[in-house]
Amino acid sequence: MPSPFRKDQLSPEMARRYGLDRTPWMAMLVSIVVIVAFAGVLGWIGLSMTTGVKTRVLTWDDSAPDHVTIDVEVQRDGAAPLECVIRAQDRTHIDTGYAIAAVPAGSGTVQWSYALRTIAPAFTVEVLGCGPPGELRVTPPQFPPGVVAPSQPYRP
Repeated sequence: MPSPFRKDQLSPEMARRYGLDRTPWMAMLVSIVVIVAFAGVLGWIGLSMTTGVKTRVLTWDDSAPDHVTIDVEVQRDGAAPLECVIRAQDRTHIDTGYAIAAVPAGSGTVQWSYALRTIAPAFTVEVLGCGPPGELRVTPPQFPPGVVAPSQPYRP
């Protein structure tokens, strides 16, 4: 329980007698350790989230109600093949299409196109992420209960 008196209200002898002249080194040390640990965890999470792959949606065509054609540009460091997750949503942010697309091997920047089958007209299309095959960490499909994701890719 803290003292009801402040240090400046007591004589130096009384402050020493009741321990009010001490610097709370243990509290400061614990605070510093917690802050450094928290910063380390944030740095580790941030580093693990970066894959060295940058994606950009160039165009998408939603003229048909049952599919969307999306053109994507992928910039990467190496030449290994990648997988990218593409998602289409309606105006209420419910998934209408979701696919894991294979990106052809190649170095540097690769542009490719994908025909994503949808269950309703798409309002927005996005690339959730790209990475080595089997190592993607992205949001899973968010279709309403009882709705089955359409088979991919779209073929006329």
